[in-house]
Amino acid sequence: MSRYGRHDVGFSVEESAPPSDALLCGFTNYGLAGLTAVDYLVDHLELEVTGHITTEGLPSITPFAKGVPSHHTQLYSRDDLDVTLLKSELFVPADMGKQLADEIFDWTEGAGVDEVAVVQGVPIQHGPEGHQTYYVATEDYRERRLEETDIEPMGRGFLDGVNGGMVERGIDSPLGVGVYLTPVHEQMPDVEAALRLVETVDQVYDLDIDTTPLEAFAEEVMRYYTDLAERYTEAAEKEDAPVDRMYM
Repeated sequence: MSRYGRHDVGFSVEESAPPSDALLCGFTNYGLAGLTAVDYLVDHLELEVTGHITTEGLPSITPFAKGVPSHHTQLYSRDDLDVTLLKSELFVPADMGKQLADEIFDWTEGAGVDEVAVVQGVPIQHGPEGHQTYYVATEDYRERRLEETDIEPMGRGFLDGVNGGMVERGIDSPLGVGVYLTPVHEQMPDVEAALRLVETVDQVYDLDIDTTPLEAFAEEVMRYYTDLAERYTEAAEKEDAPVDRMYM
C-alpha cells in the first residue's frame, strides 16, 4: 500500500489558453523515453507554456533552467498547431495515477478536447525485432488515427497508473484515448526509445519533425535527466508497485 493516503492527494489544472483538439502527454516513467520525446517536441516545435498542473499531498519538485523555475507539469502549444503537449517531470505513484487521470480527463472533456494520447517506454524483454512502437487505444482513437498507419497493437498485458486510468475512462467516453508503448533499456534516458516515439508521433500527427538533432538534444539534457531518473528510482523503490508488469 502506498505511504500516501488517497484522500490526501489532489491535482488541479490551470490554463492560460484553451487546449487544441488533441492532447499528447509524456510522464515520468521507467526509461524516461516518453518524457524525453515530449520535451524534444516542445523544444523543436518552439512551443509556449499555456498552462500547468498543481498537486497537493505529494512530494514535489520545482524544475529550473538557466536559473528560471517552472511548474513540474506544464502544457505547451501554439496557435497554428493542432496538438497541445503535456510534459510532467513529477513522479506520480501508480496508485495515485487514477486521480491524475481523472483530473486530466475531466479537464479535457470540459475544454472540448477530442482525444488524448500518451507516449511511454515499458521495461519488457525484447530482441532487436522488438525495437518498435506499439499501441493500446480505444476504438474511436484507432479509427481516427491508426487505420492508415503500420503501427502494431500491443498483444496482451495491462496498463496501470495514469495510463490505465485514462484508457479506462476512454472506453465509455466520446473522448478517444491512445497509448504508444516502446521497449526501453536501463539507461536513462533511452534515446533510441525516445526517437521511436517521436517518429511515431510525427507519423500519426504529421508534425514535420526533424529527428536528427534528438541525440544531441538528449546528450545536452543527460545530466538533468540522470538526476531526475535517480529521484524517480528512489521514489519508485519506496512504493509497493506491482513486480511483474507484462506486455506481449
